[in-house]
Amino acid sequence: MSGSTPGRFAALRSAGESARMLPQTRLAGPMPWVIAIMVALTVMAMAAGLALSNVVSSAETEISGGLTVQVIEGAPAAREQQMAAALRFFGARSDVAAMERVSDAELAQLLEPWLGGPVDEEDALVTPALIDVQLTGAVTAERLRAMREELARVAPRARIEAQANWLAPVFDALRSMQLLAIGLVVLLAAITTAAVWLAARSALGSNRDTIEVIHHLGGTDGQIARIFQRSIAIDASVGGFAGLMLGLSAIFLLGRQFAALGSGLVAGGGLAPGDWLTIVAVPVVAMVLAVLTARLTVLAALRRIL
Repeated sequence: MSGSTPGRFAALRSAGESARMLPQTRLAGPMPWVIAIMVALTVMAMAAGLALSNVVSSAETEISGGLTVQVIEGAPAAREQQMAAALRFFGARSDVAAMERVSDAELAQLLEPWLGGPVDEEDALVTPALIDVQLTGAVTAERLRAMREELARVAPRARIEAQANWLAPVFDALRSMQLLAIGLVVLLAAITTAAVWLAARSALGSNRDTIEVIHHLGGTDGQIARIFQRSIAIDASVGGFAGLMLGLSAIFLLGRQFAALGSGLVAGGGLAPGDWLTIVAVPVVAMVLAVLTARLTVLAALRRIL
């Protein structure tokens, strides 16, 4: 569109006076609070997804070479003989980084919650003897099969299980929760985009006469779109900062609660500096998304109605 220089000056002045079109009063309008809620939920979902990813990575690294050896033998003397053979077998291997026999006292303590407390020696269940082994490198299926065959020759009653196999269902559940967190982040981004689209459409409809006047005075579609962009940018900045503070408060509160559990698995879910940078970037991404959505919505609508 084109117009005279005075017409363009009047258009720009009218555009400046029309910058209040999007919400009439920003802090009292719904858009900053909608964005604040969306950003807060996105920050919490992002933190949850990153923490779950760290838990899985840390746990998999820690137990990738872990083995649990059980000597299943009812007779105490035979069990000790098989245990000694198994200890010699692993002690002679060059690929064993660490090895420790689980004492009977530790085993009884582990079973105590399931058995309902200490029991008399006569009533005690026969439990297998355990060895905790840490290999260098990951435990592959071929490596585990070969080790089982070799151990069976010296300790037929010994059984080897990879620790990663025991926790595989846990890891699968954690990965599912991580995918759920990612899906929630995408859904919240879509909801934010839809909210901005509706707000821009509503503002266009309620201010159509003003927009037509600016157009007749020489204002371009880009100038009108910048009015909406500026208003949305301010709303998104205010809402994004408020949402970030709410989300971070929830993260720190939940972090203290989980830290009190004292679980090694939970401890591996701490957020790294790169994770915090990703979380802090959420309101910035929300503002860019809101401004881009407002611009595209306004430009598309102006082409149809003017």
